[in-house]
Amino acid sequence: MAVLRVKFTKTKRDKLAQVLWILNWFSVLTGAILFSLGIFLKVELNKREEMMADRDIHYVPNMLISVGLIACAINFLGGKICYDCVDTNKFLRWKLIMLPYIIFTFFFTFCVLVGALMCYTMRGELEESLNLGLMQAMRFYKDTDTPGRCFLKRTVDILQIEFQCCGNNGYKDWFQIQWISNRYLDMTHKDVMDRLRSNVEGKYLMDGVPFSCCNIDSPRPCIQQQITNNSAHFNYEHQTEELNLRMKGCRQALLDYFTHIMQSIGLTVLIIWLFELSVLTGVRFLQTSLENVVKQGDPDSESDGWLLENSFMETARTNLNIIKSLGKSNQIDEGNNGDPNINVPSTSKANYGPDNVPPKEAPEAS
Repeated sequence: MAVLRVKFTKTKRDKLAQVLWILNWFSVLTGAILFSLGIFLKVELNKREEMMADRDIHYVPNMLISVGLIACAINFLGGKICYDCVDTNKFLRWKLIMLPYIIFTFFFTFCVLVGALMCYTMRGELEESLNLGLMQAMRFYKDTDTPGRCFLKRTVDILQIEFQCCGNNGYKDWFQIQWISNRYLDMTHKDVMDRLRSNVEGKYLMDGVPFSCCNIDSPRPCIQQQITNNSAHFNYEHQTEELNLRMKGCRQALLDYFTHIMQSIGLTVLIIWLFELSVLTGVRFLQTSLENVVKQGDPDSESDGWLLENSFMETARTNLNIIKSLGKSNQIDEGNNGDPNINVPSTSKANYGPDNVPPKEAPEAS
């Protein structure tokens, strides 16, 4: 029993072909949108690549770019096919191509769905990449005179100001690293030397943060040094002070930023997938209805169109049997040295010439 059987008159078939022609052109635009979204996501990731570890997180934008380009080509061809299907005679040119086209497009729409789901699943890898990348950038914050790292101070400061964040997980991350270069430390000062000696690795650690961590909404001047020392500042309690510094870590700020982008892209790709699937369904109805018209031999007659000629179970069983038969036909009897013709009885009689007399054996020499 056919699945979703629909009866089409010639007028309905022509209208369906015309509508599908228009929708395929819209699908070309959706392919361009997929391509643009992939480019946009790739650019945004590249903007923050200094804050990310060397991990392969560009597979999502690359997937969207590839899918977008393929979508443009597939739907352009689909538009041409649907335009020609208005004329039954022109349909004959595409008759052998339409079914492979539909099967290929079905698997392609599955790739679109995978691309949408990937936008929601890359959060974990992105978070790990940001966590490692931010910690590394903070460690190199002081290396303003080191080639290849001199730009990181400016990059981190701009990041903390733009995203209103501080540190990796919070402002206390700056307490655990030396973020001031030794060239700016007075090595003759007793306090500086005491701090260097008190650290096992010889680093100058302090309870201070860069200026970019300051909260511009604070009613008092920003306190960057001796943050945990309440007695060093008048009317100050660092445990309850929330307006002095940015409390949010940059890892979470960047993760929220990219999550919002990826969720928006994922929703857009899901909508495009549903649209592509509906267009593909219409093409399937058009193909089956036109094939039935060709079988009937009357281009003006009514014909049935369907999604599947048999039920889902019957279709799956038939395809499984086809796959099994193909597998059996490729098997070779290894016990007969790979020759499939051994032990096969012959149905033809021996022919020994015009008199059908077996030749005499030559006498053996004594």
